[in-house]
Amino acid sequence: MCVLFCFSAGMETFSSKDLALQAQKKILSRMATKSMVHMFIDDTSSEILDELYKVSKEYTKNKPEAQKVIKNLIKVAVKIGVLFRNSRFSQEELAFAEEFKKKLHQGAMTAISFYEVEFTFEKGLLPAILKDCRDMLIKLVEKHLTPKSHGRIKHVFDHYSDEELLTQLYNPNGPFKPHLKKICDGLNKLVDEGKL
Repeated sequence: MCVLFCFSAGMETFSSKDLALQAQKKILSRMATKSMVHMFIDDTSSEILDELYKVSKEYTKNKPEAQKVIKNLIKVAVKIGVLFRNSRFSQEELAFAEEFKKKLHQGAMTAISFYEVEFTFEKGLLPAILKDCRDMLIKLVEKHLTPKSHGRIKHVFDHYSDEELLTQLYNPNGPFKPHLKKICDGLNKLVDEGKL
């Protein structure tokens, strides 16, 4: 584990708070496996993640890739949670986080609407919202997380904003319909609880 030392004006300064934060992010990142999700993420979110994993696995026909996408999503969520709990975001960043939350809410409402009203799916709309979310999230954590974490964010959002994946997911006669129902039921519950 790396130790944080800052050198300014020839003097060494040490911050135990920064060191503790880095250690916490590193440890939680390594523990972010599917079995550990329940410790950090509520049951509804966990159920949504399970369904997203199934969709990814069936769509890609690649279990390790599907696991990697979900693992990256969990790692990013845990790290951002650690940053919030440790009050690492400035007032400006917190305001930007609210904008991100609104965009994510818009994405959830769009996803739900496409599900509830069959044949309303617009191929380019949800990918555009998800790509906006990706860019906003990267900007939010730009000063706090490493380029590796930025890559994880891109991997997750690029995967789920894939137009072909979404087209198959929203096919009313397609194999993903049961997964989509559970995903949208979960999203509805999070919206109703004010978590999304």
